[in-house]
This record gives sequence, C-alpha cells and structure tokens, in this order.
Amino acid sequence: MYRIEVDVPNQTLTLFLNESVHKTFRIATGKKGVGEKFGSEQTPRGRHIIRAKVGAGAAPNTVFVGRRPTGEIYTPSMRELHPKRDWILTRIMWLSGLEPGFNRLGDVDTMRRYVYIHGCPDEDEMGIPSSHGCVKMRNKDVITLFDTVPAGTPVLIKDGELVK
Repeated sequence: MYRIEVDVPNQTLTLFLNESVHKTFRIATGKKGVGEKFGSEQTPRGRHIIRAKVGAGAAPNTVFVGRRPTGEIYTPSMRELHPKRDWILTRIMWLSGLEPGFNRLGDVDTMRRYVYIHGCPDEDEMGIPSSHGCVKMRNKDVITLFDTVPAGTPVLIKDGELVK
C-alpha cells in the first residue's frame, strides 16, 4: 500500500510503499507558508487523501485551468505573455482533508480550496516555497507519481511542528 508524506521544511515529497521509502521528489509548497484558511494561499497541513486524479494520458506541459485542459502546451514564451498566471501543468492530484475543523469543512476545507499536487514549468525552481498553496512538482516526477498511486492514497503534509 502506498502513502505520501510532504515535508514542508525540507521541500520534499516521499512516496512510501509498505512503510519503506519508494521514491523521494524535490517539490515546492506555498510561498506564504503553511495554513488551512480559505484564501490564505498557504499549504494545508495534516492528513489528506488524493480525492481525484485529473489528466491521465495528457501530454507533458498540458495547461489546466479549472481542472480542464485548455488545449495549450506550456512554453516559456507563454509565461512571458502571462507573467501572473498560476501554471498548473501535466497532471493534477486533488487533495481532500480528513480532519474536520482543521483541514476539512468550513473555511479550512482543502478540497474546496482547490489544493493539488500538480506539475509546473520546468524552469520553476524546486526546493523553494513558491506556490499558491499547492504542492508543485517537476512534470516528469508528477507523471511518475500519478501513474503509481491510486485515488484514495493517504497524504500527510507536515511542517516540522505538526506530526499527526
């Protein structure tokens, strides 16, 4: 059985298989740190699951808006044309919190905040918090993870202080 741990201080995502480390990836989490409030643009902590997977079979660098492919394939020149766009590329694993009042329901609901594990432009630096609250990965890495884990996979997001 697979499970995922996101270590915010170390900016890593570790995939476990039967309690053994299967693979570790460099990631980027929320530029504004950790937190659960709606509109905070922070990465939510605690226990989650992958509620839905979007983008199976899409080409690398496929651009998604509202979890739908736009028909565009990302290029660095597109970023020059749209410098403020939040680039969600290649695959999406939509997270849902499991802890009512902390990361589920009300104004702390991870799923209603549209927090994902997703691909990003290859020129985005990993290891430095830079997202709008999501967990960003290299496109090749997000494809590997997406193809490995099923919907329902547990995801623990920890910030060093929170261990649940």
